[in-house]
Amino acid sequence: MRIVIAGCGKVGQEIISHLVSEGHSIVAIDSNPSVVEKVINKYDVLGILGNCVSIDILEKAGSESADLFIAVTSSDEVNMVACFEAKKVGVKSTIARVRNYDINTHVNRMKEDLAIDMVINPESEAAVDIQNIINFPEAIEVDLFANGRLNLVEFYLQEDSKLVGKTLSEVKNEYNSNILVCAIQRDNEVIIPYGSTTLKPKDRIHIAGNRLSLKEFLDKLGLVENKIKNIMIIGCGVLTVYLAESLIKNGYKVKIIEKDKNICEKYAAILPKANIVFGDASDQTLLEEENIQSTDAIISLTGMDETNIIISMYAEKRHVHKIIAKIDKSSYELLVGNISDASVISPKSSITSRIIRYVRSLSNAVGSNIETLHKIVNNKVEAIEFIAKENSKTLNIPLKDLKTKKDTLIASIVRGEEVIIPSGLDSIMSGDSVVVITKADRTLDDLDDILV
Repeated sequence: MRIVIAGCGKVGQEIISHLVSEGHSIVAIDSNPSVVEKVINKYDVLGILGNCVSIDILEKAGSESADLFIAVTSSDEVNMVACFEAKKVGVKSTIARVRNYDINTHVNRMKEDLAIDMVINPESEAAVDIQNIINFPEAIEVDLFANGRLNLVEFYLQEDSKLVGKTLSEVKNEYNSNILVCAIQRDNEVIIPYGSTTLKPKDRIHIAGNRLSLKEFLDKLGLVENKIKNIMIIGCGVLTVYLAESLIKNGYKVKIIEKDKNICEKYAAILPKANIVFGDASDQTLLEEENIQSTDAIISLTGMDETNIIISMYAEKRHVHKIIAKIDKSSYELLVGNISDASVISPKSSITSRIIRYVRSLSNAVGSNIETLHKIVNNKVEAIEFIAKENSKTLNIPLKDLKTKKDTLIASIVRGEEVIIPSGLDSIMSGDSVVVITKADRTLDDLDDILV
């Protein structure tokens, strides 16, 4: 596909990197000459220097023959207008990043008026991801499929875990739980496991199951879920507002620490039920004064990855039960990974997954049946939800007889309200939601792509 991307900041470059790796032809527009030069050299794409709302620049980028236009500049207004102008030039589909809290209250009307096909809000999406983790505090990461009926959760295996030293077949037989371990991260290695795979200390395992099955499995392991009540958020921005509103609505007590007094005053009016404290959370004395030791969860959302990492490390020392950090640089995620049960949130990664799903649906000539796509294990694995169509080659065949590609696993079949953790005797039926786990270097656009 031919795709034009306006805005080559952190988010734009993340999107470019993934789409180039999938073989798409990319044209990048940015108003900063050094950024354009960097993108051209790093990703081998066509770069255009200029204002993306200019008809001349859009035509220079070949927008009239483009399949998709993605606007992710730092300005919401520019993104929306650029999409509108791109549509007039001839682009088939448009995506705009819109982050502003006030604009998002009217975004559906604006989307219709400006003929924007998709609006993405990284902060709002990240807030949902964090809320899911808070709701399932024993997990490091939580991804939802089939409208929330299936959970894919990541756990860290402590050295004394009852699962250590057992094969997955032994785990299934001993615990008799309706769950499936479908991916393992072991140091820098990624494993799509078999029944004979043995679990080791410090493994990060991804388990699929419905919420009840996962709770029962944790109970059998003796992992009693600690109830979260008091939450401390470090840094107050748009993401914090979306998150705090959701947490307060769900009955959590929220304290926000922000070092900019003007920002404190601004958001105090928006979040009257939150306790907003003016101060620098990188000062350990302040954290002690604000009772970090009695906090159930600490969520560090400052604009500095380094600050978020340091605060997370200190929270671990103070035995805070749940630690979540916003990290933009993927190279820093490994540092947070050294904190055994810390969760990493990356807004740019969240929206990149949504865009990849949309692009694959456009590029599939017969119309993709991808419903949900999440990248897990540091973007090395994809978890994709497909809807099984009536003409699929996978239908009505026992899974043990399906010849599937290497490092590809059917993790779950959702049929109506029923969540099936499949055995070799189960089969896929038309209309099923099928969740597939595969290594990220295997691009799947359609359910039939899992077949050899």
